[in-house]
Amino acid sequence: MSQSKKRITALDFARALAIFGMIIVNYKLAMQAENGGPAWLQSIAGLLEGRSSALFVVLAGIGVSLMTSKARTSMNEELIRQSRNSLYRRAAFLFIAGVLLLLMGWSADILHYYAVFMLVAAVLITVSDNKILGLFSIVLLASQIFLVIFNYGNGWNSSFREYSGFWTIEGFTRNLLFNGFHPVFPWLCFFLIGLWIGRKRWLDKENRSKVLLYSLSGTVVFETLSFFLIQWTSAELNVGVAKYLFGTKPMPPTMLYVLSGICSSVAVIAICLYVVDKFENSPLTQAVINTGQLSLSHYIGHIVIGLGLLQALGYLENGGLSFAMAYGTAYFIVAIVFSNLWIKWKTRGPIELIMRKVC
Repeated sequence: MSQSKKRITALDFARALAIFGMIIVNYKLAMQAENGGPAWLQSIAGLLEGRSSALFVVLAGIGVSLMTSKARTSMNEELIRQSRNSLYRRAAFLFIAGVLLLLMGWSADILHYYAVFMLVAAVLITVSDNKILGLFSIVLLASQIFLVIFNYGNGWNSSFREYSGFWTIEGFTRNLLFNGFHPVFPWLCFFLIGLWIGRKRWLDKENRSKVLLYSLSGTVVFETLSFFLIQWTSAELNVGVAKYLFGTKPMPPTMLYVLSGICSSVAVIAICLYVVDKFENSPLTQAVINTGQLSLSHYIGHIVIGLGLLQALGYLENGGLSFAMAYGTAYFIVAIVFSNLWIKWKTRGPIELIMRKVC
């Protein structure tokens, strides 16, 4: 297998892991199972919270960067126009899909945010690497400032489960840009850094060890910084305010959360590159890669089918953390089996096929 092919399949491997993490986190959220269960299980679930989605968005940025690389490097006007039109159509498709999930009651949807990311990507095809990093810095700083000057809890009830006025223009816009589950400020940062990484040689074999070392070190540094900033400022600000400003949980999404999330995402991608490189002939590795190739189908499926089944059986709001994680793991295993049966018939997943025809 060529190095470029290994790189692409490693990204699919990472997408499958991201989907698995998102399934666990979303089922825990849907079942309101944040508390309860053994401490070690709570720790595992907590580690996945906000990290799996961040990895998914970074991978999306890398994927779009690779998809538009020919148009960017050639600067051919026709190729650039075609790439932009494709991204516009994808944005429309993902926005409609996301809104349908929202109408079905899934308030934690990520697809309608993706639509905005695709629109941004279309504009940035020919923009320089430095300008992408500049935009990344602006969005990151603006997001932290917004947390200070605006009311992050606006629209949410006390448990952050219900959002009043969501379907009004003001509420939808506020949720989309500022205080939803994956708001453009700052989640666009994950996508932008993915776009930037996709233009680099970071994923090549000769750079892999450095990338892994730096990204793991970065994760430790930002998590440590968060811990000490919370400790040092708690007396002056109180613990709640200190965590609000310097925590690394996804809600609210602070600057330190974004930086730590980027580092942990890049570390996982680097590890996936090693795994695919070493175990490329393993049936299990190939099975996981195939699952990652159907990631959009599995994202929609785990909500419509997975949560739909729980709703029908009456378990949606009655399952504990242990059940949520066991059910999520079982669903992912079924997803792996389905992917490997489907891939023998079609090269793309069912939702991916529909999007391909449209886009």
